Amino acid sequence: MLRGFTTILIKELKELIRDPKILIAMIVLPLVIFPVMGLVMSYAQQTATQQAQNSAQLILIVDNDGGYWSQQLIGNFSKATNIAVINNTTPQQILDQGILTQYNRTEFIEIPQNFTNTINAHFNQNPNITATVNIYSIFQEGGIFSNLGSSISTTAVSSFNRVVAPNILHTTPSTIIRGEIQQGVDPTQLSSVLYLQSIALPITIIILLTYSMQIAATSVAMEKEEKTLETLLTVPVDRFAILMGKLSSTIIVAGAAAIASMIGYTFVIGNSLATIQTGTAVDLAQLGLTPTPLGYGLLGISLFVTLLSGLALAVIMSAFSEDVRGAQALVGYLAPLIYIPALALMYLDLNSLPTAIQAVFYAIPFSHPMIASNAITRGDYTTVILGIIYVTAFTLIIMYIASRLFATEKILTAKLKLTQKKKKPTEQTE
Repeated sequence: MLRGFTTILIKELKELIRDPKILIAMIVLPLVIFPVMGLVMSYAQQTATQQAQNSAQLILIVDNDGGYWSQQLIGNFSKATNIAVINNTTPQQILDQGILTQYNRTEFIEIPQNFTNTINAHFNQNPNITATVNIYSIFQEGGIFSNLGSSISTTAVSSFNRVVAPNILHTTPSTIIRGEIQQGVDPTQLSSVLYLQSIALPITIIILLTYSMQIAATSVAMEKEEKTLETLLTVPVDRFAILMGKLSSTIIVAGAAAIASMIGYTFVIGNSLATIQTGTAVDLAQLGLTPTPLGYGLLGISLFVTLLSGLALAVIMSAFSEDVRGAQALVGYLAPLIYIPALALMYLDLNSLPTAIQAVFYAIPFSHPMIASNAITRGDYTTVILGIIYVTAFTLIIMYIASRLFATEKILTAKLKLTQKKKKPTEQTE
């Protein structure tokens, strides 16, 4: 039934192995991409852990009670780490006076007024009365791990409960977003809600660019392989119109495929997200963490010019292949420039990276939609516009090269070979 299977298998394997472009795209590139992704995630976690450790080295406490039990709680904190105590200052004054900046902190703890009276009432009047301390944390807007905090506060509160009375003390978290205090908003819950936003766009860009570039490369390579490109170039149609027609049709098909994929993906992630949210629902629009119509428009422009540059680049690379398989392998070489920025910016805050690494990300055109997504959430439209200008210039250069390639006969004869032909041995004369 499978007679000849081994022969066909060996034949196909030899053909694949002989083509170095396929080996590089399928074996070498994954060996590069995944270690880099691992390094990115490791660096993000280490950075977040280091920031948490630095925060734990000094706890800023605002004592607005000044009573006996507030001193006992402060004593519990001092046993765990170094502390700095500020008396009789409101949380808003802490922000207005730049005290967090002076101490280089991103979090402070407030012991509210009547803290001592509340605990005394617990013992003297009603054991159901409990006290609270307020924890205010600055929300970091970059990366999944950017809001990992220290557990010193939780540990000190738990220790206080063990010593004084079980569950007599609770914490009330609040988040500082762009200098404004959002009462009762837990930064951990907020990070969970924004998790979908931080991964949806990178996944969309990966799907959109990968699909569209493969389709664009296949469109040109198939005509070269089937010898129909010569006929197409002889018809009385401007060659630049041929190029734009191929690019435009690819954008439509790839966009439809990406939208269909993301609808299903968002549905799955949305259901998963609903299971991890607890407490009061978070209204991102009310907190100013959703893009404005202008932001959405700029993001769409950034995504469009990035997509157009990728398609033009795919067309140029496919022109150097002899068949469809070779074109897809060549386009696969661009995968690290798509995957690494998209996945890295899910975990890292670009502004916290060294300048040299920031320059690398800004130089990669495929990273700008992710950069734009984070920037429009912060209202930083200047970064988005500059990115659009850069990618547009890059796209125009690529489009010019592609048009020049279509304007000559090189589109028919261009080839890229990664192996050198062996020289024939010279005949020895007697």
